Amino acid sequence: MAKAHVYKRDHINTDEIIPARYLNTDDVDELAKHCMEDLDAEFAGKCSHGDVIVAGDDFGCGSSREHAVWALQGAKVGAVIAQSFARIFYRNAINCGFYVIELEDAVNKIADGDEIEIDYAAGVIKNKTAGKDINFTPLPDFALEIIRDGGLLEHIKKNR
Repeated sequence: MAKAHVYKRDHINTDEIIPARYLNTDDVDELAKHCMEDLDAEFAGKCSHGDVIVAGDDFGCGSSREHAVWALQGAKVGAVIAQSFARIFYRNAINCGFYVIELEDAVNKIADGDEIEIDYAAGVIKNKTAGKDINFTPLPDFALEIIRDGGLLEHIKKNR
């Protein structure tokens, strides 16, 4: 079961996911300490393994750095659910083995603190707090396979 951390905002950019002043490392544990820091200074301390971020439109806009995904992975975020994603962030997430879910009106379907379970293949979010199922279009099979394999590089190694 995952806890939802809801940010009722559009255009959360990569500098808010991981501020540029921390881009001198690719150590995910170090990046995790500063994940979402400029948007929510308490995030790293309140996020538990598998928790999800819920946001509005255009999540991950801005620069095309993988560091944003690495910071989320380091913080043990299980997925981001957003109305939409910046395309480069979306592809970086899949390439790095990280789940992203596009969900229309996400911030009004899941409340901050809701306990949820996600079936990525079936396209169902079970909101245990609200007692309802929320359907979404799952990622294509090839993308789910890349994520399950741990990212594109691991997927290529596995399928050589």
